[in-house]
Amino acid sequence: MPDPQKIEIVEVSARDGLQNEARIFSISEKISLINRAIDSGVRRLEVASFVNPKRVPQMANAEEVVAGLTVRDDVTYIGLIMNERGLDRALDTGVDEVGCVSVATDIFAQKNQGQTSSESVQIASSMIKRALNEGLKANVTISTAFGCPFEGEVSIEHVVEMAKQLADAGPHEIAIADTIGVANPWHVSELLDAVKNAIPNMPLRMHFHNTRNTGIANVYAAVNAGVSTIDSSIAGIGGCPFAPAATGNVPTEDVVFMLQRAGINTGLSLDLLISTAKWLSELMQKPLPGMVSRAGEFPK
Repeated sequence: MPDPQKIEIVEVSARDGLQNEARIFSISEKISLINRAIDSGVRRLEVASFVNPKRVPQMANAEEVVAGLTVRDDVTYIGLIMNERGLDRALDTGVDEVGCVSVATDIFAQKNQGQTSSESVQIASSMIKRALNEGLKANVTISTAFGCPFEGEVSIEHVVEMAKQLADAGPHEIAIADTIGVANPWHVSELLDAVKNAIPNMPLRMHFHNTRNTGIANVYAAVNAGVSTIDSSIAGIGGCPFAPAATGNVPTEDVVFMLQRAGINTGLSLDLLISTAKWLSELMQKPLPGMVSRAGEFPK
Protein backbone atom coordinates (compact mmCIF):
# COMPACT_ATOMS: atom_id res chain seq x y z
CA MET A 1 0.00 0.00 0.00
CA PRO A 2 1.42 3.40 -0.97
CA ASP A 3 1.30 6.19 1.55
CA PRO A 4 -2.01 8.11 1.39
CA GLN A 5 -1.33 10.70 -1.24
CA LYS A 6 -3.05 12.96 -3.71
CA ILE A 7 -3.56 11.26 -7.04
CA GLU A 8 -4.29 13.71 -9.83
CA ILE A 9 -6.99 12.58 -12.24
CA VAL A 10 -6.77 13.98 -15.78
CA GLU A 11 -10.28 13.72 -17.21
CA VAL A 12 -10.21 12.75 -20.90
CA SER A 13 -13.88 12.03 -21.63
CA ALA A 14 -14.42 15.19 -23.69
CA ARG A 15 -11.54 14.25 -26.01
CA ASP A 16 -10.46 10.59 -25.95
CA GLY A 17 -13.83 9.60 -24.54
CA LEU A 18 -15.89 11.07 -27.36
CA GLN A 19 -13.58 10.71 -30.35
CA ASN A 20 -14.57 7.13 -31.18
CA GLU A 21 -18.32 7.57 -30.65
CA ALA A 22 -20.66 7.48 -33.64
CA ARG A 23 -23.12 9.89 -32.05
CA ILE A 24 -21.84 13.41 -32.66
CA PHE A 25 -22.00 15.56 -29.54
CA SER A 26 -23.02 19.19 -29.89
CA ILE A 27 -20.84 22.04 -28.65
CA SER A 28 -23.17 22.62 -25.72
CA GLU A 29 -23.15 18.91 -24.79
CA LYS A 30 -19.34 18.84 -24.79
CA ILE A 31 -19.20 21.96 -22.63
CA SER A 32 -21.77 20.47 -20.27
CA LEU A 33 -19.68 17.30 -19.92
CA ILE A 34 -16.57 19.36 -19.14
CA ASN A 35 -18.42 21.51 -16.61
CA ARG A 36 -19.90 18.46 -14.90
CA ALA A 37 -16.40 17.02 -14.54
CA ILE A 38 -15.17 20.29 -13.03
CA ASP A 39 -18.13 20.33 -10.63
CA SER A 40 -17.03 16.83 -9.58
CA GLY A 41 -13.66 18.23 -8.55
CA VAL A 42 -11.56 17.58 -11.67
CA ARG A 43 -8.98 20.31 -12.14
CA ARG A 44 -7.16 19.14 -15.26
CA LEU A 45 -8.97 18.04 -18.40
CA GLU A 46 -8.45 17.24 -22.06
CA VAL A 47 -11.13 19.37 -23.67
CA ALA A 48 -10.43 19.26 -27.41
CA SER A 49 -8.28 17.81 -30.14
CA PHE A 50 -7.01 20.16 -32.83
CA VAL A 51 -7.05 17.60 -35.62
CA ASN A 52 -8.62 17.41 -39.07
CA PRO A 53 -12.39 17.02 -38.47
CA LYS A 54 -12.65 14.94 -41.65
CA ARG A 55 -10.53 12.28 -39.95
CA VAL A 56 -12.07 12.63 -36.48
CA PRO A 57 -15.55 14.18 -36.93
CA GLN A 58 -16.30 14.18 -33.21
CA MET A 59 -13.48 16.68 -32.65
CA ALA A 60 -14.91 19.33 -34.99
CA ASN A 61 -15.58 22.77 -33.45
CA ALA A 62 -12.63 22.53 -31.06
CA GLU A 63 -12.22 26.30 -31.08
CA GLU A 64 -15.89 26.87 -30.26
CA VAL A 65 -15.76 24.39 -27.39
CA VAL A 66 -12.75 26.10 -25.84
CA ALA A 67 -14.33 29.53 -26.36
CA GLY A 68 -17.38 28.37 -24.40
CA LEU A 69 -15.43 27.29 -21.33
CA THR A 70 -15.22 29.37 -18.19
CA VAL A 71 -11.72 30.68 -17.53
CA ARG A 72 -10.64 29.53 -14.08
CA ASP A 73 -7.32 29.93 -12.32
CA ASP A 74 -7.74 26.54 -10.66
CA VAL A 75 -8.55 24.55 -13.83
CA THR A 76 -6.17 23.50 -16.61
CA TYR A 77 -7.63 22.94 -20.08
CA ILE A 78 -5.54 20.70 -22.36
CA GLY A 79 -5.76 20.62 -26.14
CA LEU A 80 -4.34 17.65 -28.05
CA ILE A 81 -2.17 18.40 -31.09
CA MET A 82 -0.60 16.16 -33.73
CA ASN A 83 1.24 18.63 -35.96
CA GLU A 84 2.23 22.27 -36.36
CA ARG A 85 -1.16 23.17 -37.82
CA GLY A 86 -2.79 21.81 -34.69
CA LEU A 87 -0.43 23.87 -32.55
CA ASP A 88 -1.29 27.00 -34.56
CA ARG A 89 -4.97 26.40 -33.85
CA ALA A 90 -4.36 25.71 -30.16
CA LEU A 91 -2.35 28.90 -29.76
CA ASP A 92 -5.31 30.89 -31.08
CA THR A 93 -7.58 29.57 -28.32
CA GLY A 94 -7.61 29.78 -24.55
CA VAL A 95 -6.16 26.36 -23.75
CA ASP A 96 -3.66 26.32 -20.90
CA GLU A 97 -1.64 23.34 -22.06
CA VAL A 98 -1.03 21.31 -25.20
CA GLY A 99 -0.61 17.58 -25.37
CA CYS A 100 1.67 16.24 -28.10
CA VAL A 101 1.71 12.62 -29.27
CA SER A 102 4.53 10.30 -30.25
CA VAL A 103 3.85 6.74 -31.33
CA ALA A 104 6.00 3.73 -30.57
CA THR A 105 5.42 1.92 -33.88
CA ASP A 106 5.63 3.03 -37.50
CA ILE A 107 2.39 1.59 -38.87
CA PHE A 108 0.22 3.02 -36.11
CA ALA A 109 2.05 6.35 -36.32
CA GLN A 110 1.32 6.52 -40.05
CA LYS A 111 -2.36 5.69 -39.55
CA ASN A 112 -2.79 8.00 -36.57
CA GLN A 113 -0.88 11.07 -37.70
CA GLY A 114 0.89 10.43 -41.00
CA GLN A 115 4.36 10.10 -39.47
CA THR A 116 6.86 7.38 -38.70
CA SER A 117 7.65 6.64 -35.06
CA SER A 118 10.95 8.50 -35.31
CA GLU A 119 9.28 11.45 -37.05
CA SER A 120 6.63 11.59 -34.33
CA VAL A 121 9.37 12.05 -31.73
CA GLN A 122 11.07 14.79 -33.76
CA ILE A 123 7.81 16.63 -34.52
CA ALA A 124 6.55 16.38 -30.93
CA SER A 125 9.90 17.67 -29.64
CA SER A 126 9.73 20.63 -32.00
CA MET A 127 6.16 21.46 -30.96
CA ILE A 128 7.01 21.19 -27.26
CA LYS A 129 9.80 23.72 -27.67
CA ARG A 130 7.62 26.07 -29.70
CA ALA A 131 4.72 25.85 -27.24
CA LEU A 132 7.05 26.64 -24.34
CA ASN A 133 8.39 29.64 -26.24
CA GLU A 134 4.79 30.81 -26.70
CA GLY A 135 4.12 30.55 -22.97
CA LEU A 136 2.07 27.35 -23.01
CA LYS A 137 2.71 24.27 -20.91
CA ALA A 138 3.35 21.16 -22.98
CA ASN A 139 3.12 17.46 -22.22
CA VAL A 140 3.71 14.51 -24.52
CA THR A 141 2.20 11.02 -24.69
CA ILE A 142 4.01 7.92 -25.93
CA SER A 143 1.19 6.00 -27.60
CA THR A 144 1.08 2.20 -28.12
CA ALA A 145 3.81 1.88 -25.51
CA PHE A 146 2.67 -1.59 -24.44
CA GLY A 147 1.66 -3.03 -27.79
CA CYS A 148 0.51 -2.16 -31.31
CA PRO A 149 -2.52 -3.54 -33.17
CA PHE A 150 -0.45 -3.83 -36.35
CA GLU A 151 3.12 -4.60 -35.23
CA GLY A 152 2.50 -6.50 -32.00
CA GLU A 153 4.92 -6.32 -29.09
CA VAL A 154 6.80 -3.10 -28.31
CA SER A 155 10.11 -3.37 -26.47
CA ILE A 156 10.68 -1.56 -23.21
CA GLU A 157 14.05 -0.40 -24.53
CA HIS A 158 12.38 1.36 -27.45
CA VAL A 159 9.92 3.19 -25.18
CA VAL A 160 12.74 4.22 -22.85
CA GLU A 161 14.75 5.63 -25.75
CA MET A 162 11.72 7.60 -26.96
CA ALA A 163 11.16 8.95 -23.44
CA LYS A 164 14.78 10.09 -23.17
CA GLN A 165 14.61 11.94 -26.49
CA LEU A 166 11.29 13.57 -25.64
CA ALA A 167 12.50 14.60 -22.19
CA ASP A 168 15.30 16.56 -23.83
CA ALA A 169 12.66 18.84 -25.41
CA GLY A 170 11.54 20.02 -21.97
CA PRO A 171 7.91 18.86 -21.49
CA HIS A 172 6.61 19.23 -17.97
CA GLU A 173 5.31 15.64 -18.09
CA ILE A 174 5.47 12.46 -20.19
CA ALA A 175 2.47 10.16 -20.41
CA ILE A 176 2.80 6.47 -21.25
CA ALA A 177 -0.26 5.07 -22.99
CA ASP A 178 -1.65 1.57 -23.33
CA THR A 179 -3.64 2.63 -26.38
CA ILE A 180 -5.14 -0.77 -27.16
CA GLY A 181 -5.46 -2.23 -23.68
CA VAL A 182 -2.85 -5.01 -23.74
CA ALA A 183 -0.77 -4.08 -20.68
CA ASN A 184 -0.68 -6.09 -17.49
CA PRO A 185 0.39 -4.92 -14.01
CA TRP A 186 3.80 -6.63 -14.14
CA HIS A 187 4.57 -5.06 -17.53
CA VAL A 188 3.48 -1.68 -16.17
CA SER A 189 5.81 -2.00 -13.19
CA GLU A 190 8.75 -3.12 -15.33
CA LEU A 191 8.31 -0.35 -17.89
CA LEU A 192 7.89 2.32 -15.25
CA ASP A 193 11.04 1.19 -13.43
CA ALA A 194 13.01 1.44 -16.67
CA VAL A 195 11.64 4.85 -17.63
CA LYS A 196 12.12 6.30 -14.15
CA ASN A 197 15.70 5.09 -14.08
CA ALA A 198 16.37 6.73 -17.45
CA ILE A 199 14.67 10.08 -16.72
CA PRO A 200 14.36 10.21 -12.92
CA ASN A 201 13.32 13.86 -12.69
CA MET A 202 10.52 13.73 -15.26
CA PRO A 203 6.94 13.51 -13.93
CA LEU A 204 5.06 10.60 -15.48
CA ARG A 205 1.37 10.16 -16.27
CA MET A 206 -0.33 6.89 -17.21
CA HIS A 207 -3.09 6.35 -19.75
CA PHE A 208 -4.86 2.99 -19.76
CA HIS A 209 -7.62 1.49 -21.87
CA ASN A 210 -9.75 -1.28 -20.45
CA THR A 211 -10.10 -3.25 -23.68
CA ARG A 212 -9.16 -6.55 -22.04
CA ASN A 213 -10.34 -5.74 -18.52
CA THR A 214 -6.89 -5.06 -17.08
CA GLY A 215 -7.18 -1.28 -16.83
CA ILE A 216 -7.93 -0.95 -13.12
CA ALA A 217 -5.21 -3.47 -12.24
CA ASN A 218 -2.79 -1.42 -14.30
CA VAL A 219 -3.80 1.77 -12.48
CA TYR A 220 -3.05 -0.04 -9.21
CA ALA A 221 0.39 -1.05 -10.49
CA ALA A 222 1.16 2.49 -11.66
CA VAL A 223 0.17 4.06 -8.33
CA ASN A 224 2.19 1.43 -6.46
CA ALA A 225 5.16 2.38 -8.65
CA GLY A 226 4.85 6.00 -7.54
CA VAL A 227 2.93 7.55 -10.45
CA SER A 228 0.65 10.29 -9.15
CA THR A 229 -1.23 11.31 -12.33
CA ILE A 230 -3.73 9.03 -14.07
CA ASP A 231 -5.87 9.61 -17.16
CA SER A 232 -9.46 8.40 -17.00
CA SER A 233 -12.81 8.93 -18.67
CA ILE A 234 -16.19 9.27 -17.00
CA ALA A 235 -18.32 6.14 -17.59
CA GLY A 236 -15.36 4.46 -19.32
CA ILE A 237 -16.14 5.87 -22.76
CA GLY A 238 -13.36 6.18 -25.28
CA GLY A 239 -11.24 4.52 -27.91
CA CYS A 240 -9.11 5.35 -30.93
CA PRO A 241 -10.55 5.58 -34.46
CA PHE A 242 -7.28 4.21 -35.86
CA ALA A 243 -6.86 1.25 -33.47
CA PRO A 244 -9.12 -1.72 -34.25
CA ALA A 245 -11.15 -2.91 -31.23
CA ALA A 246 -9.61 -0.35 -28.85
CA THR A 247 -12.40 0.35 -26.41
CA GLY A 248 -12.81 2.82 -23.60
CA ASN A 249 -10.47 4.37 -21.09
CA VAL A 250 -10.53 3.30 -17.47
CA PRO A 251 -13.72 4.78 -15.96
CA THR A 252 -13.07 7.77 -13.73
CA GLU A 253 -15.63 6.73 -11.13
CA ASP A 254 -14.16 3.20 -10.95
CA VAL A 255 -10.63 4.55 -10.46
CA VAL A 256 -11.79 7.03 -7.82
CA PHE A 257 -13.76 4.34 -5.97
CA MET A 258 -10.72 2.04 -5.82
CA LEU A 259 -8.35 4.78 -4.67
CA GLN A 260 -10.67 6.34 -2.12
CA ARG A 261 -11.52 2.94 -0.61
CA ALA A 262 -7.76 2.50 -0.12
CA GLY A 263 -7.52 5.87 1.64
CA ILE A 264 -5.86 7.62 -1.29
CA ASN A 265 -7.10 11.14 -1.92
CA THR A 266 -8.27 12.28 -5.37
CA GLY A 267 -10.24 15.38 -4.44
CA LEU A 268 -13.17 14.17 -6.57
CA SER A 269 -16.81 13.61 -5.64
CA LEU A 270 -17.75 10.03 -6.43
CA ASP A 271 -21.43 10.87 -6.15
CA LEU A 272 -21.20 13.58 -8.81
CA LEU A 273 -19.09 11.38 -11.10
CA ILE A 274 -21.72 8.65 -10.91
CA SER A 275 -24.43 11.19 -11.69
CA THR A 276 -22.52 12.35 -14.77
CA ALA A 277 -21.95 8.76 -15.92
CA LYS A 278 -25.70 8.14 -15.73
CA TRP A 279 -26.36 11.40 -17.60
CA LEU A 280 -23.96 10.28 -20.33
CA SER A 281 -25.65 6.90 -20.58
CA GLU A 282 -29.06 8.54 -21.01
CA LEU A 283 -27.67 11.00 -23.55
CA MET A 284 -26.03 8.24 -25.58
CA GLN A 285 -29.01 5.91 -25.09
CA LYS A 286 -26.94 2.87 -24.23
CA PRO A 287 -25.25 1.22 -21.24
CA LEU A 288 -21.69 2.43 -20.73
CA PRO A 289 -18.69 0.43 -19.48
CA GLY A 290 -18.21 2.01 -16.05
CA MET A 291 -19.18 -0.41 -13.28
CA VAL A 292 -19.34 1.75 -10.15
CA SER A 293 -22.01 3.97 -11.73
CA ARG A 294 -24.19 0.86 -12.03
CA ALA A 295 -23.39 -0.73 -8.68
CA GLY A 296 -23.38 2.51 -6.69
CA GLU A 297 -21.28 3.80 -3.83
CA PHE A 298 -20.30 1.76 -0.80
CA PRO A 299 -21.26 2.14 1.94
CA LYS A 300 -24.58 3.57 0.84
